Amino acid sequence: MSAADDTAPANAASTADTRDARAAWALTAPALMLFIGVLVIPLAMTVMLSFHDWGQYKGIEPVFILKNWHEVATDPYFAEMFWRTFRIALLTTLITAVLGAPEAYILNRMSGRWKSFFLLVILGPLLISVVARTLGWALLFGGNNGLVNKLLMSLGLIGKPLPFMFTETGMVVALAHVMMPFMVLSVWAALQRVDPQIENAALSLGASPPTIIRRIVLPQIMPGVLSGAIIVFSLSASAFATPAIIGGRRLKVAATLAYDEFLNTLNWPLGAAVAVLLLVALVMIVVGSNALIERRYAEVFR
Repeated sequence: MSAADDTAPANAASTADTRDARAAWALTAPALMLFIGVLVIPLAMTVMLSFHDWGQYKGIEPVFILKNWHEVATDPYFAEMFWRTFRIALLTTLITAVLGAPEAYILNRMSGRWKSFFLLVILGPLLISVVARTLGWALLFGGNNGLVNKLLMSLGLIGKPLPFMFTETGMVVALAHVMMPFMVLSVWAALQRVDPQIENAALSLGASPPTIIRRIVLPQIMPGVLSGAIIVFSLSASAFATPAIIGGRRLKVAATLAYDEFLNTLNWPLGAAVAVLLLVALVMIVVGSNALIERRYAEVFR
């Protein structure tokens, strides 16, 4: 057999691999171009904009300066905005975890028909606009005209309206209502890995229901709780509609602050610096938390 006969199959295989690689690139090219066009390029332009100068009379000047970043880093006003943003996001995450994990556990223990019905109830709010759901809270607790406040005052249970609008408590409650489905679905997905027979075995060996929950169920669903916490925290920290409606201009967070700098003050470079800093902080928190979760619960993710 000649050397040419030996190299022919190898050349054919190489040609087939090249053809497959080209086909793969051809299939992914439209999605890749869309990703670059709608995400990478706008983000790059926003980062570049944050280094430009701005004046009330001269507008935006395309020069490279660090004034905006220095202002964000040194002004206590911006530190207060970011601290409020992450504080509200953290409280929202804690509330959704405390209420969402038991809700997911109860959902998982239901029979097929009721499980489907209540799963629809949980997913139903996701089909409604966040603005509509947040306005519902404003209608219920919005000052003297709020339906719940009017009812409670007419019954003599309270003497003045419950403080809800333009408060951090109101923002946390509304955000927890909006984000609850994400936590429930994350925990419910983790519960699908849990064998119900393990609980029955522990019960037959004399373990009490609280012990079963604490020693058996909770360690197995903890990755789902932590994954849901990452989702809820990142969405809450970057939320705009709910803080804008409940908090208004009196109680700003990072997202509404960037919005005001862009559209009210027209200081686009400063607004871009705020937006980029929020994005970088969230990416660092999410990546770091995800790495810790995967390291701590490596066996679950295998």
